[in-house]
Amino acid sequence: MKSTSKTTTKHKGTGHRKRLRERFLQAGLVGFHDYEIIELLLTLGTPQRDCKRVAKDAIVEFHGLRGVLEATIEELQRIKGIGPSNAFGVKLFQAISERIAKEQLPDKLDLRSSKTVVDYLQKWIGLERKEHFVALYLDSQNHLIANKVISIGILNAALVHPREVFEPAVSLHSSSIIVAHNHPSGSVEPSNEDREITKKLVETGRIMEIMIKDHIIVSSSSQFSFHQQLLI
Repeated sequence: MKSTSKTTTKHKGTGHRKRLRERFLQAGLVGFHDYEIIELLLTLGTPQRDCKRVAKDAIVEFHGLRGVLEATIEELQRIKGIGPSNAFGVKLFQAISERIAKEQLPDKLDLRSSKTVVDYLQKWIGLERKEHFVALYLDSQNHLIANKVISIGILNAALVHPREVFEPAVSLHSSSIIVAHNHPSGSVEPSNEDREITKKLVETGRIMEIMIKDHIIVSSSSQFSFHQQLLI
């Protein structure tokens, strides 16, 4: 009788990937190149595939580690060799990071520092893929007492009605409000619509004696302040 035996062929990248994981478990990301971090994330979804070349291409395409980690799944799939499966690890990392950042936001935050405000907003809405228009309600000491998402989607005057912004301020006895929204494109230059909305809210605030302190536009790494630009 002819005997048969099964042989297991390991993928050529198996040893390299194993060494990367061992390095990470021993010392974290110390000494890792940016592409090696992306390579590890890509292999979560495709453990039998060599992702080194693809990871390097992604770093070049998105101009570094941060660009890759902030890319949408559609953008990632522009890279030859990245599909829904191996994009899984990158998207999982994004989702976990965003959730942790939001959970770490304190309930009672001192917003007297403009940097603190911007940091807060970038953690909250800076990475969102749709426009989020939000309001921060402050007490007389400039402490955050509440926040509210006013609208999600393409920003326009119909979606951002003064009533939606000021009703919570009245019930909370808020002294002032900071409104903000994100630009998923990355550019924080205000549009004509942004300027019109700001003007309408400032005028309503004067009538109600609840000050609109600022309107801030954020991306993940940039910001525009109507107050700092003397537009409020």
